Amino acid sequence: MALSNDTILFVGLGNPGEKHKNNRHNVGFMALDSLSAFHKFGRSRTKFLGRTAMGSLEERKLISFKPQTFMNESGRAVREASNFYKIGPERIIVFHDELDLPFGQIRVKKGGGHAGHNGLKSIDENIGTDYFRIRIGISHPGEKEKVTGHVLGDLSKEDAETLKKILISIAENISTLIEGDEKKFQKNILQFKK
Repeated sequence: MALSNDTILFVGLGNPGEKHKNNRHNVGFMALDSLSAFHKFGRSRTKFLGRTAMGSLEERKLISFKPQTFMNESGRAVREASNFYKIGPERIIVFHDELDLPFGQIRVKKGGGHAGHNGLKSIDENIGTDYFRIRIGISHPGEKEKVTGHVLGDLSKEDAETLKKILISIAENISTLIEGDEKKFQKNILQFKK
């Protein structure tokens, strides 16, 4: 089903601050940076506990939003932004890292559980689960004890270059998802396979 002609809120999940900039956990922020650059969004401003930028696509208003609350409080910021702009969960698309997907694999999903992701858990608690997620695979390190170090670790130079191409592909094809064709979007975007 196509997202309506109303405003779309894109949310990228990550942790604020320079030291987290290249962390695997911050691929949601990276996705929004790519999307904003590709579609020439305006300058980013601090608003609603986050960084907000405005753009448009085929006469539809788009808002980019990066919560600056740290991951486990993301939902509070998303709720403030969505309340102000009067945007329901069905018009929110969240970009986030996904441990359970191989690196560079992308999946689109509407609703569902948070699978232990603190950012999603916080959003679920604040606005419910009826939003779209673009899950960006960062691979699982193999052992539970290594998860924190893995997600808070930086991408290698090679992985960062690969991810950059994937995120540009997402930006190029985002209108397909907005128009409601999840399958075509999934098929058209670049997916990295080792």
